[in-house]
Order: sequence, then C-alpha cells, then structure tokens
Amino acid sequence: MAEPEHVISDPVVQNHNNEDEDELHERSDDVEYDDDEDPEFQKVKQRNRFQNFFRRIQHESVSIRVHDVSIKGNTKTKDSLIEAETASLKDASTIKELLAASGDVNFRLQALEIFDSVKITLDSGPPELPGTANVIVDVVETKSPLLGEIGVFNKGEASSSTLEGTLKYKNIFGYGDLWDGSLAYDCEHKAEASAGVFLPRFKGLETPVTARLFLQSQDWLKFSSFKERSLGLSLGLFSTRNHDVVYNLAWRTLTDPSRMASSSIRGQLGHALLSSLKYTFKIDKRNSPLRPTRGFAFVSSTQIGGLAPDSHSLRFLRQELDLRCAIPLGFYRSALNLGISAGVVFPWGSGFSSMPSPLPERFFLGGNLSPVCTLGGPTSLWGFRTKGLGPTEPRRQLQNNPAEENSDSGRDYLGGDLAVAAFADFSFDFPSKWLSAKGIHGHFFASAGNVDKLTENSHRNFSLQKFTQSFRSSAGVGVVIPTNLFRMELNYCCILKKFGEDRGNSGFRASFSSPS
Repeated sequence: MAEPEHVISDPVVQNHNNEDEDELHERSDDVEYDDDEDPEFQKVKQRNRFQNFFRRIQHESVSIRVHDVSIKGNTKTKDSLIEAETASLKDASTIKELLAASGDVNFRLQALEIFDSVKITLDSGPPELPGTANVIVDVVETKSPLLGEIGVFNKGEASSSTLEGTLKYKNIFGYGDLWDGSLAYDCEHKAEASAGVFLPRFKGLETPVTARLFLQSQDWLKFSSFKERSLGLSLGLFSTRNHDVVYNLAWRTLTDPSRMASSSIRGQLGHALLSSLKYTFKIDKRNSPLRPTRGFAFVSSTQIGGLAPDSHSLRFLRQELDLRCAIPLGFYRSALNLGISAGVVFPWGSGFSSMPSPLPERFFLGGNLSPVCTLGGPTSLWGFRTKGLGPTEPRRQLQNNPAEENSDSGRDYLGGDLAVAAFADFSFDFPSKWLSAKGIHGHFFASAGNVDKLTENSHRNFSLQKFTQSFRSSAGVGVVIPTNLFRMELNYCCILKKFGEDRGNSGFRASFSSPS
C-alpha cells in the first residue's frame, strides 16, 4: 500500500488485490471509461483512481487490520528493541491510523541514533485475509558507531552558556545503548567531566533509563568566596515528552582558598551529601525555542533533598515555575514574548525555620543569557552580571599589612530563597530581505526581578509590598543573530532600577544562549 521514509507523506500505494481501488473506481465521479482508450488516457484514469483513494483515506475511515510486522536489515540490533518500538502499528484499525503510526514509528527508530536509514513499507495482506496489511520495517544500521559532537548548551540552573564536547559509542550490546563521555567548560570557571549510558528500553520499560557519573568543579570566589566540587551519580528514572524524574546522589565539598568568605558563607563550608529526587513537568507549544513567534510553554520542577539517613545529607524543598507566551502581531514577523518565572527553596527537618538553605540550591539572578531562551526558572535579567543582585554580606578582611587596615575586601553575594523574574520581548524582521533570510532580526526588551531571603526566621519580616518595590529592572534594544549552536544578541541595555551593591550597568552587551 505505502512506502514511507522518514516522514510519511505522499506514499506510493502497493495493492496486489486492488479491492479499494476497484471500489473507488465504481464510486469516483460517476465517470464511465472505454476499454479502448489510448495509453495516455489510461494513465490519467489510473492517476484519478489513486487520487480518489488518497482522498478517501484522508476523509473516511477505511478499516484495516495489521496481519504481520516483519523486520529486516538488523544484524546487531536485537529484534526485541525494534518490536517494542513498532508495537503501536498493530493497534491501528484504519488506513489513516496506520499511516500516522508508521510515521511515528519511523521517527522513534530514527531518534535511537543507531540507524542510518529506516524504511517502512505497507503492503496488502494475504489474499485469503481481505482487509489486512503487512508492514515491513527495513533498517540500515549505522556504519560508524563512534560519533563526536561539540556544542553550546544551557542548563536550567546555569547563569551562562557551556561549551561541551562529547564522544559517543552507539549500540555496543545491540539494545540501542548509547555510551558517552563528555567534557564541559564555561566562562564562569565551571568544568565538568562525565560519562554515561542511555538505554531506550531497559528490561521492557516503556521509558528510557539513563545513568551518569560526573565530576564537577566550579569557582565562585569572585562572587561568593567559595569553590564547589561534586562527585556523584545521576539516574534518569522516568522520561517522556512532558514528564521527567531524576535521582541525584553526590558528595559535595565547598572550600574557601581565599580565607575571606563572609560569616554566612563560612557557615556552609565543608562536606555534604546531596541525595535528591527531582520531578519536572514541561509542555512547550512554541514554534521555535530560539525565536518563538506563537505558542506557549510551561515548566514546573519540584526537588526534594535529604533522601538519605545521614547527618551530612542536605534537606531542602525546591520549587520552580516558568510560564511563557508568544503572541504574533501580523507584520514583519513581529511577535511579543512574555514570560514570568518564580522559585522558592526551603530547608526541612527539626528546627527548619531557623536553618539556612543550602548555598548552591539558592537562586541567583543575572548572567550572560537571554531570558527568551532560558526556560526552566528564574535565572537572568538583561544588563545584570552573574550573581549580580540580591542579599550581600561583607567579606572578612585580612589585615596582614597595617597599611591595608581601611581597605575594602568586597562583598559576597548570598543568593535568595525566593526569586521572581519577568520579561517582555518585542521581536521584528528588518526590511532587508537578506537579513530576514538569515534570520537576523531586531528586538526591544524589558525585564524585572528580585531575590530575597526567607530562611533563618527571615520570613517573619518578609513583606510582599517591600519585595515588589525592590524589583530591579532594565530595558533596551538589540540585534539577534541566530546560529545552529546558539542565539547571539548584541544589545544596548539601560538599567532602570538597581540598588547600591547590585552589579549592573547601562551599555552595550553581547550574550550567547542556547535553548534550555
């Protein structure tokens, strides 16, 4: 009947029994044909039959039952893996449903990244079983199982983009398993080495399972007088298009080589065990993550830490919400993007109200990212630097030299337990056809946000009015240059409101962001 490749569209029909075409011929347009017509007219007649056939399966329910699904071309990949991915084909009860299921199966097999090509052929079933179809799945396994990649990525908790290089080896054991090792580094002195495995159908589970060992080091001396180092394991327990559950187990160490940390930072130095479970719900109906012009997106992530009976275990609850909306305006591909995000973190356990929240789990606003791309929680504001606003505390002064008695050693940015951020972005095409063809466009933007402390009994003095009145804000205009790896913005930012210790200045800025 049909032979779809990659995307099921305009299939070539193969039907050796000709039941549907004959029936359609009798019903099509009430036109009678003479058997002695010339060959050209016979071609036109046959083409009309096929057109009528496709019109029928698009608008009517033509019943069918899948008799058999056969798999060809796999020499290393286990049949069980492909059979699990193609199981939905047998649920189809009409030709239209079968074509849709074939397209979905084709996409999922290609997404395994272990086949160079996938071809699905729909053919009529045995003559003695009318109304049935056979499905033939023909795969070509990849000739080069080793793959190297390099790219720029954003993580939800990051304040800058990360350059990451990855080496993958595919399908070692024939279960669609992907093994990889990666190195990552960003301009905020964060480095990470990790190795992991991805199993699309582990022990018959409906969702993939991932496991990853990582060693991470990050230098926050410039902003908060501490260095962070983590060694641990991350397990992806459940993952679908909209839901994700991850368990993290890590041994974390915070140090202060400068010996200048403020008292709040010094109170959190040392070793700690992170044992947490994180659930993320995500729905993204935008037409593009880099330049959305219509649609909406919503993300909610809930994390609970302290799932280990250990005195060093970090006990906290963390919740983040992010809502985006893109409204098309109808001229020059213009669109208005609106977004609001919020997050809160709080310790739990005996005496939790007087305890501080874990320092790395707090919220910090600012950084070299565009809020348009950073979907996942409050992270950045245009014009403010990394960890550039919020509660601060003076650093300890080292008076090794009497002449330095009155010197200022700076302040530590402590982050907040509550964060709220919002933005508006008006994007538009330039009149130049060349710029529009390259995707280069302009935008006006504005952003506002704030972070505050709730723990250590600070929630007793919290005032919503005071919190909203202390929002920092900025606005500006710029040019956006999209690439295959990231979104580059060349902006002029004007700081509309800031406070004494905030690190934000009006002027020209360049930012590099990839979808998160």
